Amino acid sequence: MSVTISRVAVIGAGLVGSSWAVVFARAGLRVGVYDADAAQLLRAAAAIRRSLEELHAAALLRDSVAANLDRLSFVHTLDAALADAEYAQESIVESLPAKRALFAAMDDIAAPTTILASSTSAFVTSSFAEGFTGSDRCVVVHPVNPPHLVPFVEVSGAHFTRADVVARSLALMRQVGQSAIHVRKEIRGFVLNRLQWTLLAEAYRLVSEGVATADEVDRAVRDGLGRRWAFMGPFEVGDLNAPEGIADYLQRFGSTIEAISESRQGQPLRLQPTLNDALQSEARAMWPQTRRAERLAERDRRLLALAVLDTSNQNLQR
Repeated sequence: MSVTISRVAVIGAGLVGSSWAVVFARAGLRVGVYDADAAQLLRAAAAIRRSLEELHAAALLRDSVAANLDRLSFVHTLDAALADAEYAQESIVESLPAKRALFAAMDDIAAPTTILASSTSAFVTSSFAEGFTGSDRCVVVHPVNPPHLVPFVEVSGAHFTRADVVARSLALMRQVGQSAIHVRKEIRGFVLNRLQWTLLAEAYRLVSEGVATADEVDRAVRDGLGRRWAFMGPFEVGDLNAPEGIADYLQRFGSTIEAISESRQGQPLRLQPTLNDALQSEARAMWPQTRRAERLAERDRRLLALAVLDTSNQNLQR
């Protein structure tokens, strides 16, 4: 499906919203950026400039930093942000009442044809958009943080979301360089977070049961699984790990997979305050809070390097 969207609004200019602004601007779209907090809007402007400069230095911008900045407008009212916007990406705090209130306001202000999308990590579309006059143009478009460095999004509508809204959202995401999937049923956490949080739950259990320390579990993922997961998913990994492919892999290891799964049935995870505190203490000992900004910057540098590598690989495959 072709998309002719050229003007978007970013509502909420925190870490995710600022990154979304970069995604849209570098793809050539005009972007209105709004945050209810004027100070946050100033911080967002500085963060967006830094991100664009880093992308330019890594040869990941099609044109100049100045050209990208020219596509951005930082506005102080919701009305100004939504004026002429064909698509709006909400990225405010993960609070259902706050999202419902904002979507009600956007539904009143935005043109009837404007798509209203949420970056929510877990709330399904019907939980924040049902009952509005324009609920049929509401949809979840959930990114990975930061979206300008991790090009994956999940598009998920409700039973009342129009099919063309989902199709246009998917097409827009592909237009701006994201790897977009369609989550076909409403499910809390969508696809990515259900995978992520399932792994986190098992990691938590392994520490809780004394099998390994938090650092050892992290290293199992970082130095082991993560090396392959940086460029392959679990089905592709399995397909390559047995001579005859994924069916062969499941035949070889299926009984073990089932046994591990069965061992967890009837044992729902319950978070333990004492273990939570211990994990927090261990984390702060390894990563002092004073180094948080430095660690975030290092994370983004590594993701930037992967983005450059991915671009090089795509060029080789052409």
